[in-house]
Amino acid sequence: MEPFTRLTAIAAPLDRADVDTDMLIPQRFLRKPLTVGYRSFLFYNDRYDAAGKLKGDFLLDREPYTQARIIVSGPNFGCGSTREGAVYAVVDFGIRAVIASSFGPFYASNAYQNGLLPVVLPEDAVRGLLDQLAAAPGAEISIDLPSQTVTDPAGRQYRFEIEPARKERMLGGIDDIAATGEFAQMRDALERKLEAETPWLTGKELAELTS
Repeated sequence: MEPFTRLTAIAAPLDRADVDTDMLIPQRFLRKPLTVGYRSFLFYNDRYDAAGKLKGDFLLDREPYTQARIIVSGPNFGCGSTREGAVYAVVDFGIRAVIASSFGPFYASNAYQNGLLPVVLPEDAVRGLLDQLAAAPGAEISIDLPSQTVTDPAGRQYRFEIEPARKERMLGGIDDIAATGEFAQMRDALERKLEAETPWLTGKELAELTS
């Protein structure tokens, strides 16, 4: 997972509420292997016609938003099912962060696991960002994870909250699998240390101390 520290990039104003996971990726694509790339499945029903041809008029298919790495959207982004493919598609498209006033609970959790930063700001702040971006296509937004701030095109800053553990993992590019591996390594190192320092303890007693 790619670490997230600071990002200054073009932001796409997707002015919609309740963007659900079926909009992000239709269910029929969820069985596809990740190796095929999920980029083309993102907003498929909005971006492609009945024959599977790219229409080219969707926001993310128009310049300058083909270069966007941030999406600003309405409330309840990613609501719906738990499908992790809805995050894969966004990340594979090159998006590193989504700013909204709220997220579907499953979507936010899956986002952190895949290096996508879900930034929650007050609804009036998000509305201000959407209006600025609509008035100046190609405008950039800066996200600073260490300081937990978003800077809009006018230079105004907004602070966002993130759980300390989530922040640490995003900064380090660590998902749950990697975190579990790190914990196992720390536990094994502690067991070896205790074995050397307390050779009179049994294996069962050592396991109880390090569990």
